[in-house]
Amino acid sequence: MTPRYDAIVVGGGAIGLSSAWRMARAGMEVAVVDPEPGRGASWVAAGMLGPVSEVHYGEEGLLALTMASARRWPSFAAELEADTGSDIGYRTTGTLVVDVDDGDRAWSEDLFRFQCSLGLEVERLSSRRVRELEPAVAPGVRSGLLVKGDHQVQTRRFVSALLAAAAKRGVTFHHQPATAVDVDGAPGTAGGATVRGVHCDGTQLGAPVVVLAAGCWSGSLAGLPDGVVPPVRPVKGQILRLSGDAERPLLGRSVRGLVQGASVYLVPRADGTLVVGATMEEQGFDTTVTAGAVYELLRDARRVVPGVTELALIEARAGLRPGSPDNAPLVGATTVDGLLLATGHYRNGILLSPLTADTVAALAAGHEPPAEMAPFRPTRFATAPS
Repeated sequence: MTPRYDAIVVGGGAIGLSSAWRMARAGMEVAVVDPEPGRGASWVAAGMLGPVSEVHYGEEGLLALTMASARRWPSFAAELEADTGSDIGYRTTGTLVVDVDDGDRAWSEDLFRFQCSLGLEVERLSSRRVRELEPAVAPGVRSGLLVKGDHQVQTRRFVSALLAAAAKRGVTFHHQPATAVDVDGAPGTAGGATVRGVHCDGTQLGAPVVVLAAGCWSGSLAGLPDGVVPPVRPVKGQILRLSGDAERPLLGRSVRGLVQGASVYLVPRADGTLVVGATMEEQGFDTTVTAGAVYELLRDARRVVPGVTELALIEARAGLRPGSPDNAPLVGATTVDGLLLATGHYRNGILLSPLTADTVAALAAGHEPPAEMAPFRPTRFATAPS
């Protein structure tokens, strides 16, 4: 017999696991389909929750979304820790943005004016004040910005806790790849199209709700009608982990450095580990760690915090972010009844997990989703059936 659920989530990253956990908490019987849940891009991510320090020109609409999700993070983290008894490493120490030369200072001053025009809480700092806050920062830095509202979470603890919380709430895990979505009918025809479930390797699963949350692989499943396939692509990011002294950490808060027009971030963990990242590469589905990327990340990190050269390099990894045509998420209902998308989060997957999960859970239960997600419906990229 075909196993049946109230909802099936395809994809076991932070977005998929958060959505499954939220639906299960609401009393739904949920399954997650992923050969290695928790081991995709979420496992590689640095975990910066930085809607203010990472704001870009032209992304005012996305900023409203990321700020709304950031406001949900404290209660979201508390509920997850209460469900599991685990510390997920959620820290509210803020982010320090520093510039290393005059050209970078001009860029950061422009960024500061832009942030202020949006009403964001940012403090401009002198070089001396920067080093008072973080003595390990290079003496030559020109100035800095302090963003107290930007936080961080230890992503590996986070996804591990989501796995445990979902299992505790009764979520079933199918450790195999999904191969196709089972859709009955076609959009735009009499009766329309309705999702029936998911096909895996040798297994068919049934559900009236299917959540496609497979990151940059979300568009690769068979069975999706024309106009419903999400336009997502992989964006490669290489990242380093360095080991330090937990008793005498190099940094007390996340530091983002502007180095000759490029950006490098250093995210300290409570155990002394320092995460350094990350590249942005349009290289398709390639997860090769390259010598050039390791060199450039360490070179730029050293310009910001010279002491990184004394730390041990313990890991170099590459992950694939899911990018969309406007690099904003695709979350919500599609033209196939019961088929929801939760993908395309690009560099904001961890940050947007709470709001995305609440949106998916509301839609799956037939309720009104949070208003902040409305501009990011998947149908904004929908094409007419051929």
